[in-house]
Amino acid sequence: MSKFPFSTSVILFSVFPPSTVAQEHILPEVVVTATRTPQSVLDSYAAVTVISRVEIEQKQAVTLFDLLRGVEGLDMVNNGGLGQATSIFLRGMEADHVLVLVDGIKIGSATLGIASIQDFPVAQIDHIEIVRGPLSSVYGSEAVGGVIQIFTRKSNSQPYTSTSVGTGSDGTYQVTAGAASAMGGNYWYSAQAGYLQSEGFNTCQGNVNGGCFTDEPDKDSYENTSVSVRVGQKVNQQTTVEGHALRVQGETDYDSSGHNHLTFSQQVLGANTSYLVNDSWDLTVSVGESRDEQDNSGNRELPSESYNTKRTTAAWQNNLLLSDAQQLTLGYDYQNDEIDSSVNYTHTSRTNHGYFAHYQHRTIRLGVRQDDNEQFGQHTTYHAGINYPFSASSHVYFSYGTAFKAPTFNELYYPSVGGFPAFGNPNLQPEESQSFELGLKGKQLDYTWSLNAFRTNIDNLIGSYPAENIDKANITGSEATLRWQKDGWEFYTNLTWLKPKDELTGHLLPRRAEQTANLGIAENRGSGRLEMNLFWQNDRYDDLANTQRLDSYYLLNLRGEYRFNKNWTMRAKLDNLLDEEYETIRFYNTPGRTFFVSVEYRQ
Repeated sequence: MSKFPFSTSVILFSVFPPSTVAQEHILPEVVVTATRTPQSVLDSYAAVTVISRVEIEQKQAVTLFDLLRGVEGLDMVNNGGLGQATSIFLRGMEADHVLVLVDGIKIGSATLGIASIQDFPVAQIDHIEIVRGPLSSVYGSEAVGGVIQIFTRKSNSQPYTSTSVGTGSDGTYQVTAGAASAMGGNYWYSAQAGYLQSEGFNTCQGNVNGGCFTDEPDKDSYENTSVSVRVGQKVNQQTTVEGHALRVQGETDYDSSGHNHLTFSQQVLGANTSYLVNDSWDLTVSVGESRDEQDNSGNRELPSESYNTKRTTAAWQNNLLLSDAQQLTLGYDYQNDEIDSSVNYTHTSRTNHGYFAHYQHRTIRLGVRQDDNEQFGQHTTYHAGINYPFSASSHVYFSYGTAFKAPTFNELYYPSVGGFPAFGNPNLQPEESQSFELGLKGKQLDYTWSLNAFRTNIDNLIGSYPAENIDKANITGSEATLRWQKDGWEFYTNLTWLKPKDELTGHLLPRRAEQTANLGIAENRGSGRLEMNLFWQNDRYDDLANTQRLDSYYLLNLRGEYRFNKNWTMRAKLDNLLDEEYETIRFYNTPGRTFFVSVEYRQ
């Protein structure tokens, strides 16, 4: 692993002297993920976090893992460094209980049941909305712990072209380029491209009894190429059309007693049209397709294995304005999942039809959805919430929601391979949950804050080998956030407390930290910015029996940027400044002290 001496870091950041003019930090005010309709963060009936493009650039994240680390209620584990398998636990839920959307389209593997977020390119992201809490009544299966929606780069009122180059520890370098324009508000386009490569480090400690079950003391490299395009047109006063495409492909080396090389690709295609029928009826129709393709190889004694998923979706949504304070949303979702694999699954496709209705008042929200799946039949979910403003800038809300998770193709149909008994069980039922949440949030001139508490009970959890609906879990937790900014200074912090318990054994669910803290301070002066961030998590267990403890750890990070003029910006960061050694998964290494420096030209 590359090391970067502390004395050099002091010299590096001393080239960014603060000037005299403050730079304001802009937060998006309107989100759409929680209800599929626009609403302010303050008016939302759920806990919402927005990561803007400004924050993405300031955080200087190379990967989505870096970008999401520190978000309240969100925990992640990673099998090593860049491109290694990554799991997200949102409010302590299972990794496959988090729904990931890209521009409104569901992504992820229908075999594994999770999205490959480790490969999603940060350079293509405009902003991210994270909604914590059950949203199956809005989106159907998978949204048990919440929804993460990624919005790709789009045009704005000012046309631009940009390019950037960066380099850092472990032989890492990155190149990005982009252009966007909006012509009179009637036509817009955006095109982005990126390339990331790293020599990496040895991701797994040599141990034949755990982890990767092998000893391969080599560097595990990573390569990622991405491109995205978005075009749209306002046809007339009533009609708007838009299309978007994203393609990501690359290769990853990893340590394993079997295959140790992965070739991957992700693709998202979508189109939508919005038609204003009259002053109180807005109609939206969208279609999309997402692909997740993986090919594992690298062991001459084993044939390569491929797992290719294609998900086709369509949506029809009607937003009806009943009055100035009331709105009714009626809609239909279509989804078809198909897999093409070298492994012989009994079934390779399934179709789901979803029907939903949501009523929103200024202080009340009610929602219901029924999903009809050709494999497990019908399933109905509900949501009810109250959001009451006890002052002009502060709200209190209470919500109750049910959610479910349909079994994956692996859980239903994975056959006997290599002499092992079949893992799949076609008689599985969906996992189900019931959640309660009480929250407070406010927004004043200089600061925003939130405080919420929640409890979720999960039934029919899939466990054991072969797969069975045998487990139950209950998760209790709370979150607190504060962000303050004034005169060029920023301060932010968030705290998360969780008690994720297996109801049958009383043990803690593995790989979830019970306490997480994130703290940062930054100064914006004229053309410069300097930020210090401290992230801490307490210890956790790597196994369900709670016998293998992973130690607590803290990471101290420094980031700085300097704008030489309106076109040129230099950015630099030091992560894990104190070179903390830690694990989020037993026997898997994590990056030590690392640096990354980049230069951007924008016109």
